[in-house]
Amino acid sequence: MELNIPELSLVLLIGVTGSGKSTFARTHFKPTEVISSDFCRGLVADDENDQSATAAAFEVLQFIAGQRLAAGRLTVIDATNVQPEARRELVMLAREHDVLPTAIVLDLPEKLCAERNASRPDRDFGPHVLRRQRGQLRRGLRGLGREGFRTVHVLHTPEEAAAAAIRRTRLYSDLRHEAGPFDIIGDVHGCRAELEELLAALGYEIDRDPAGRPANARHPGGRRAVFTGDLVDRGPDTPGVLRLVMGMVAAGTAFCVAGNHEAKLLKALRGKNVKRSHGLDASMEQLDAQTEEFRVGVERFIDGLISHYVLDGGRLVVAHAGLIERYHGRASGRVREFCLYGQTTGETDEYGLPVRYPWATEYRGRAVVVYGHTPVPAAEWLNNTLCVDTGCVFGGRLTALQYPERSLVSVPAARVYHPPAKPFPSVSAPLAGRREPDVLDIGDVSGSRVIETAYLPRVGIRDAHAAAALEVMSRFAIDPRWLLYLPPTMSPVATQADGDLLEHPDQAFSAYRAEGVAEVVCEEKHMGSRAVLLVCRSPQDAAARFGVSPAPGAVWTRTGRPFFPPPLTASLLDRVRAAAEAAGLFAELDTSWLLLDAELVPWNVKAGQLLKDQYAAVGAAARASLPAAASALEQAAARGLPGVGELLDRTRSRLANAAAFTAVYLRYCWATDGLAGVRVAPFQLLATEGAVYHDRPHLWHLALADRLAAADPDLIAVTRRVSADTSDPAPATRWWEELTAAGGEGMVVKPAANLTRGPKGLVQPGLKVRGREYLRLIYGPDYTEPANLTRLRQRALSHKRSLALREYALGLEALDRAAGGEPLWRVHECVFAVLALESEPVDPRL
Repeated sequence: MELNIPELSLVLLIGVTGSGKSTFARTHFKPTEVISSDFCRGLVADDENDQSATAAAFEVLQFIAGQRLAAGRLTVIDATNVQPEARRELVMLAREHDVLPTAIVLDLPEKLCAERNASRPDRDFGPHVLRRQRGQLRRGLRGLGREGFRTVHVLHTPEEAAAAAIRRTRLYSDLRHEAGPFDIIGDVHGCRAELEELLAALGYEIDRDPAGRPANARHPGGRRAVFTGDLVDRGPDTPGVLRLVMGMVAAGTAFCVAGNHEAKLLKALRGKNVKRSHGLDASMEQLDAQTEEFRVGVERFIDGLISHYVLDGGRLVVAHAGLIERYHGRASGRVREFCLYGQTTGETDEYGLPVRYPWATEYRGRAVVVYGHTPVPAAEWLNNTLCVDTGCVFGGRLTALQYPERSLVSVPAARVYHPPAKPFPSVSAPLAGRREPDVLDIGDVSGSRVIETAYLPRVGIRDAHAAAALEVMSRFAIDPRWLLYLPPTMSPVATQADGDLLEHPDQAFSAYRAEGVAEVVCEEKHMGSRAVLLVCRSPQDAAARFGVSPAPGAVWTRTGRPFFPPPLTASLLDRVRAAAEAAGLFAELDTSWLLLDAELVPWNVKAGQLLKDQYAAVGAAARASLPAAASALEQAAARGLPGVGELLDRTRSRLANAAAFTAVYLRYCWATDGLAGVRVAPFQLLATEGAVYHDRPHLWHLALADRLAAADPDLIAVTRRVSADTSDPAPATRWWEELTAAGGEGMVVKPAANLTRGPKGLVQPGLKVRGREYLRLIYGPDYTEPANLTRLRQRALSHKRSLALREYALGLEALDRAAGGEPLWRVHECVFAVLALESEPVDPRL
């Protein structure tokens, strides 16, 4: 016996004591899905049978159930539930969370229940209790549907209970398994000719019936249409639109949600007393001219329309009037009401129309919401939502959103078919409720949260780390309108197992080989400071795109701080802009701005104070103390004092290490004056207007950087590199040895293809292999001593690797959102998260 229950529902087990509810629950549901009244009574009274604790126990039960339902989890209530008032509170809880209440009734014989209770020492109540529960159950059984239960299953015998099998069914709105691609079409309102034209522009092939009428449309590439409702009323051919859309839905080439005009038309078709206004009169006249069979088909079609659809793994929601996040995938009367009519303030405007509440201005959901209902002059993104009703029937356009591409296709209306109740806004009118580009909300970035990315499914951010990021960003960061990206940290290679080296290229090549990466690029690691450059083609372009004026762009550090004072920043960006113009990059990439990832040298340009306080101080102290100590030890050794030789050798070694330490940091420092002496080494083009480039191979990026360097060799440095096969890395290893022997920091090994996925998921974007001498700056002058090397070989890398991947995924997601035209708060969600992750405790030397 199969019992169907919705995947998201509140299931009440109803039955007298001894009917086997707990056994049934254990058999068919996870332990975490079941909330037992007995267990809750034990929580508050240390005694599951203490009836005096029942009221408190049910408060606990309802709280837990509410938390589970809010999280979208099926919840089962294991209690007698025979009293209507007890059920009423739970049905109200289901309605509060917009889930379907389901009843599973175990109506087993009273004698059997009494026998079961007699065998249990904790069931010492009299037979009158069982008779009372049984009477309450029987009296309420036939009225469960009226109480609000959508699904009721009744099991009458132990055999039926034992044979029952639970089948969890998807809600009608749950199409998360449908990934697209889709073409989401706005309100048609009987404009059949424009619909045909739009489908043709989208690449659909239209099938016609014997009378030559469009009856279906299919896309040769497998795309499917999604209609946002309001197919009917006002326009010249409501039956033609219905015939075409009904055919597409029946053939599986389209989905359609209900609109408020369909809801009203359905009442009219069923003979209900409705006011024939807002174009309903035209629809009824047009349908009266059709066959009875067609009208019956229309009634059946409209009756089957769903309030909204959740598609593509929850990343896309389509509803006629839009939908706030907490209603996504939920089922209740108020969810359907919102989907059909939206949210109003209760007021009417000067035209007698309801004033719509601008829900989209407050939307912060991760799912894209596409809707219609309220016509706009042009489809425009607002907080990850898009209205595609562009008023075709009022003389505007019929518009479709191509998903996931986020591109818009529209066709103009042939004429004004129906005068609007109030003047249709012009295309130049600002979108009501739009957030200005520089308006951010602290709620966008604060608190614990989980961010969904296309590269790692879930990246968690803790409250404390978010607070640390907010402190840094609010006090020190550049204007947030520039801040589209923060670079991720980079993982070092695994530690060399023996010898006098801590890091060696062999570990990088073997790591990528294990991930199935055959080709890598080894890039020279410049010893400087990571910098991101946003270079605008002109101040006017900067003002138009980023809303910042006057400014040529921005240069910032890994923590979002300005790299230079404004005058020097302007000079640097002007030089890079001129180089990009001379190299033809703006024209070639059809963009007004470039976002570059780069290294800026020398090291002391940004880290001058750090050098004085940390590195120079160590070197100076060593040079001042160790020679004197060595001299004293030499004199002691000359006098033949015992035990001095070993100490003298160690001191001389430390003196040599200190000299090497000082030589290392001095190698990366030199005097600068303004831009004189400063070098920028770009190695990747991150994004331009409407495009990202992490799918381009690294050699493509480096070739662009070479063109910039050729245009201004005094400022822009070339990043040297070699390509390598991970199965034959010897030439690249020799190159690293030569590079580090000549004083270079080391190299970064990257998959040649750039963004790469392996058998276990996202592959590290780069592994740094630092030279023996450079690592003195990281681990101290004496790290090469055998005892220290042995200890350092135990360094733990797993957290650093995880951090690097998470920050990389967030950075890519931020770039995708920026290039896709998403609002700034969506971009900053990822940018802030990168900075927040930097607060995680990890060895800073890695």
